[in-house]
Amino acid sequence: MKKEDKKQLIDSLAQEISARNYLYITDISGLNAEDTSKLRRLCFKKEVKLIVAKNTLLKRALEMQEGRDLSELFPTLKGASAIMLSDVNNAPAKLIREFRGNGQKPILKSAFVEECVYVGDDQLDALINVKSKNDLIGELVGLLQSPMQNVLSQLQSGGNTIHGLLKTLEEKAA
Repeated sequence: MKKEDKKQLIDSLAQEISARNYLYITDISGLNAEDTSKLRRLCFKKEVKLIVAKNTLLKRALEMQEGRDLSELFPTLKGASAIMLSDVNNAPAKLIREFRGNGQKPILKSAFVEECVYVGDDQLDALINVKSKNDLIGELVGLLQSPMQNVLSQLQSGGNTIHGLLKTLEEKAA
């Protein structure tokens, strides 16, 4: 491969990586053509971008990422590697779990999710349960609103009770 072609491929990889928020590095070696095709279709269905690339090119593309330190992923770039890119933090992890119903692959090598690096296939369950920042903020807002809503409903029901009591007293006095 010519140097210009490699440069163009690295730039294309870097652009794909920077366009998505979440990155998973997996090992899909050993999958036959049929299983690879099924995996690609499942990735397309779940809106996960699957890219197979040489480790050296992938490393250079990761080095080009601005604002994200992905250097902790470099040691996992050994053997056959494929990257899964997504805008949903746990979509690739759920996809891996779903696809593994058919076998042992793909294997999770590492992931960059919510500004944290996860290394090893044993982290798959943790990644499936990771909540996004928006989910956590939503839960926090819900927890903060709950006591206020209770106070407001108590005040409203108390007002109705007092109003009913005054109305009854007024009718008896008349």
